[in-house]
Amino acid sequence: MITIQKVRNALSTVPHPRDPDKNLITSGYVRNIQISDNAVFLQLIDPNDNNCINKVKEVVQKLDGVESVEVKVIASPLAGGPLDKVKSIIAISSCKGGVGKSTVAAHIAREMAKGGYKVGLVDADIHGPSVPALFNLKNVQIKTNNQKQLIPVERDGLKIMSFGFLLGDAPAVMRGPVVTRYIQQILMMTDWGELDYLFIDMPPGTGDVQLTITQTARLSGAVIVTTPQTLSLLDVARGILMFEKVNVPIIGIIENMSYFLCNKCDEKHYIFGENAVHSLQKRFGVKLLAEIPLQPQMTLSLDQHLSNDYIMLAVEHMKEALSHLDELKSGVPDIKFDDQNVSVRWADGTEVTVSNKQLRLSCRCALCANEITGEVLISEDDIRQDIQPKEITPLGNYALGIVWNDGHSSGIYPYTLIKDLANTP
Repeated sequence: MITIQKVRNALSTVPHPRDPDKNLITSGYVRNIQISDNAVFLQLIDPNDNNCINKVKEVVQKLDGVESVEVKVIASPLAGGPLDKVKSIIAISSCKGGVGKSTVAAHIAREMAKGGYKVGLVDADIHGPSVPALFNLKNVQIKTNNQKQLIPVERDGLKIMSFGFLLGDAPAVMRGPVVTRYIQQILMMTDWGELDYLFIDMPPGTGDVQLTITQTARLSGAVIVTTPQTLSLLDVARGILMFEKVNVPIIGIIENMSYFLCNKCDEKHYIFGENAVHSLQKRFGVKLLAEIPLQPQMTLSLDQHLSNDYIMLAVEHMKEALSHLDELKSGVPDIKFDDQNVSVRWADGTEVTVSNKQLRLSCRCALCANEITGEVLISEDDIRQDIQPKEITPLGNYALGIVWNDGHSSGIYPYTLIKDLANTP
C-alpha cells in the first residue's frame, strides 16, 4: 500500500541540491503530497536543478505499487521578494474567532521588538483587522517607495502593516479570490527590509485564505492560540492538521483566558474550565508556550508600554522552541504498519509497537471521548476485528495522524501516548 509516509521516507534520501547536509523533506521543499489509487502527486519548490527533479520522480516511482508520479514545480515563496531578508516568518493562528489571537500576536510582536530584535507584524485578517485599534493607530496614511512597495507603519521599532490601514472603517465585502489576492499583495508588496521575525496575524479558520498564506510565505512555524472553552479546543486539531499538510511545524500552543486571577486573594478562578491545557498536551503532544489569564493589561492599548510577565514567558518559550525547529522537521520517526500492529522507530534506535486495536481504542477525539468530562465513548466492541490503518501521517515530531479502515480519521496520536501504550501490559 502506498502511503504519504513511504513517499516522505523515499524523498528524505534525496539531498538538497545546494545543501548536502539537508534533504528535500527537512528543508521544506516538498509540499502537498497526495495519493490517488496508484498515482502520486506532489509539489516541489523549484530547486533550479533538473537532476534533483528527476531524482524525485525516480525514488518515488521505485516504491511498490506506484504507477505514476506527477511533480509540480512551484516558485520559491521567498525568491526575489521583499520577504527574502526575513529570517523567520511565524503564523499566529486560531481556528476559531474570539479567542484573543490578534491581541496575543500584537503583544508577542511588541515584546520581541522591545528585546532588541528587528520585528514586523502583518494583520492578515482582512474581514476583521484588529491591529490598528490595538496600537491606537488612527487615520494612518500608507505611503509607497520608489519601487511602489507599501511602507509599513513603525511604532517603537515594530514594523506594522494591516489591511485596516488601507480600508479605514469601511467593511471588507469581497469574495474569496479577491481576498487571497489582497493578502498576497500585503505580504509581498510591503517593504519589510531586514527582519529577525515577521509575525502574521492569521485570519481565523482553516480555509483557502489560510492556505494561500502558507503558499505565499515560507513559514518557519505556527503558534496556535486557543481558550479553555470546549468549542475552541475542538478546532485545535483542525489547525494542527492544516499546517502539517503544508509542512509547517507547530511551535506550540498558547492558552488565552486560562483563568481569572483575583487581585485581592490571588486565587485562580477557572471560569472556562480547568485542566483543559493538560488535555491539549496529552491529546496533541504539542508544547504549551503559556497560560495567559484574564487581566486588564490585555485590554489596554499597546501604546501604553506596559510589561506583561505572561507574554514575556510566552516569548521565551517560543524562542526556545524556534531554536529547535530543525528537530521539528528532522525528528520524524520511521513508521511501519500492517494488519496487526503499528511500529514507530526513532533515530536514536528506540522502537515501540502497538496493536491496531489498542491504538484505535486510545483515540480521544470529539467522536471518541467527551470533550468536557473526558468520558470514553467507544469500547472494544465498537472496534472492528480487522481494524488497521489505511494511511499514517507524521505530525511534526510529536504525533501521528491516522486514517483507519473504519473511516475514522479525526484522531491525533502523540508519541508519548504511543510509548505509554507500548509499555502497558
